[in-house]
Amino acid sequence: MKVTGFTFIRNAVIFDYPVAEAIRSILPLCNDFVVAVGNSDDNTEELIQSIDKQKIKIINTVWDDSPAMKKGGKVFAVETDKAFQSVPPDSDWAFYIQGDEVIHEKYLDTICSAMEKWKDNHMIDGLLFNYLHFYGSYDYVGISPRWYRHEIRVIRNDKSIYSYRDAQGFRKEEDKKLNVKPVDAYVYHYGWVKEPEVMMNKLKNASSLYEDLDWVKKISSGQKFDYSSIDALKLFTGIHPRVMKEHIDRKNWHFDHDISFNKLSLKYKGKIFLRKYLGINTFYENYNII
Repeated sequence: MKVTGFTFIRNAVIFDYPVAEAIRSILPLCNDFVVAVGNSDDNTEELIQSIDKQKIKIINTVWDDSPAMKKGGKVFAVETDKAFQSVPPDSDWAFYIQGDEVIHEKYLDTICSAMEKWKDNHMIDGLLFNYLHFYGSYDYVGISPRWYRHEIRVIRNDKSIYSYRDAQGFRKEEDKKLNVKPVDAYVYHYGWVKEPEVMMNKLKNASSLYEDLDWVKKISSGQKFDYSSIDALKLFTGIHPRVMKEHIDRKNWHFDHDISFNKLSLKYKGKIFLRKYLGINTFYENYNII
C-alpha cells in the first residue's frame, strides 16, 4: 500500500498556522507528501523545506485573487486540487490535512488498518474522521452544532475526485458525494486558538478571499478578536498530539471561559433533540456513509 499526503498553504508564519506540525503528524503513514506552497509574504517555503526533504515535494503556486475565485472561497479548493493532482499515480490513498489540523499519534495504527482494510474495495472513496475544534486556547473545545463533527481526510487516488466548495470536503464527477467508511480517529483542529491580534489578522485576510463573509466584515474593524461571543464550550481534559507540544508551550495564551454559559439558538437545540432522541439527522453532511 502506498500513501501520499497532500496539503496547501500560504503565509503560514504570518498567520501562525501549525502546518509543520500538521504534516509531521501524518508523515509516518505517508510514503511521500505533496505541498502546494502559494505565493507568500514570509518564509513559508523554507518552513516546509525544513520538515523532511526526502519525503516532501513542494509545488509552487500563485493564488488567483480574482472575484470569481472569491465566491464561496473557491480559491482554497483550487489550491487543494493542485496538490491532489500532483499525487503520484501509483499511490493507493491520498491523505489530506489542512494547515491547522493535526492527527494524534495514538490514531495512526487505526488509520493505517482502515486504509489497508478498504484499499481494494473500490466502492469506498474515502475515510471519514471525527473532529475536535479547539477554541480560544488549547484548553477548550467547541461543542455546539456550528462546528462540523466529521469530514473526509483520506481519499482514494482517483482524479475524478475534487475539492468541494472552500476545501470543506470532497466530491467526484457529476457532483456526487463520496462513499465513505468512518474511522475511529479524531482530527484536532487548531484554527481558532490564535492570540487575539493574530486571529483578527487571519480573519481580515480570510474576508479578502471571500465575497460573502459578511459576519467577518462586521467584526474586522478592531485590532483584537473577541473570543467571548462563543455559544458553548467544554474543557479539554485529554492530551494534545506530541508534535504540538512545543507550539502549545510557545503560543498558548491565557483565556478563561465559564463553561456553564450556553447560548445555543432554538434552531440548534431543536436539531440536537431530533438527532439525540429521535435519530433524525437534520444537519448537513457532505458524504455517504456505507
